[in-house]
Amino acid sequence: MPASTDAVVDIQKLSLTFQTADGPVYALSDVDLTIERGDFVSFIGPSGCGKTTLLRVIADLEKATGGDISINGVSAQEARENRAYGYVFQAPALLPWRTIERNVTLPLEIMEISKEERIRRGHEALKLVELNGFEKKFPWQLSGGMQQRASIARALSFDADLLLMDEPFGALDEIVRDHLNEQLLKLWARTNKTVAFVTHSIPEAVYLSSKIVVMSPRPGRIIDVIKTDFPKDRGLDIRETPEFLEVAHRVREGLRAGHSYDE
Repeated sequence: MPASTDAVVDIQKLSLTFQTADGPVYALSDVDLTIERGDFVSFIGPSGCGKTTLLRVIADLEKATGGDISINGVSAQEARENRAYGYVFQAPALLPWRTIERNVTLPLEIMEISKEERIRRGHEALKLVELNGFEKKFPWQLSGGMQQRASIARALSFDADLLLMDEPFGALDEIVRDHLNEQLLKLWARTNKTVAFVTHSIPEAVYLSSKIVVMSPRPGRIIDVIKTDFPKDRGLDIRETPEFLEVAHRVREGLRAGHSYDE
């Protein structure tokens, strides 16, 4: 059962071991975590620590080999079958032969939603990410940042309460990344979605999150869970405040402690 009535994701003593030709690979170990409704949770840690693997376990794209996980009180498999989440990958993964509108509405097409309803929801999702007016464009006609916004709109199109994001801005330059961080915060404030977000960037994790999950090197363990108390309508200038720098310092110290623990 969930840890509380507001728990969207409840993970207890979760572990995952991959069996390979060279022997077992211990990806996750003894993970306990609760993500509550309306949280924006960032996973941060060194490369290979299991951040994406943990996100994929939540999405039921990987199966845990130990422990328990529930999504809204049901198993991860049931949540996936119920389409309880939207997933945004590192790359936009848009089909080049489909217009932006038809890329965004592809999940609805698979769900056999009527054409009229698909169009309505697609326009609504594109408006949320400020891409209204680009419905008939093709992916190659959009910048990288706009393509990633289209992939976010696709994840929003079936209006799931949980949004899973795997380093969606990692390949973008800093200026575009800052702009999309601001837009994502506005989107979160407007929709009150629950967000789980993977990143390698300490400033990005601190700026976006209501809760930051610091992970150790493989096998991935949770070193620290840091709650922030920033207003939802915060701007980029908050990154210069003592409160922001204090949280960033704690994240950095947690990452260092994780490396020391691993040694």
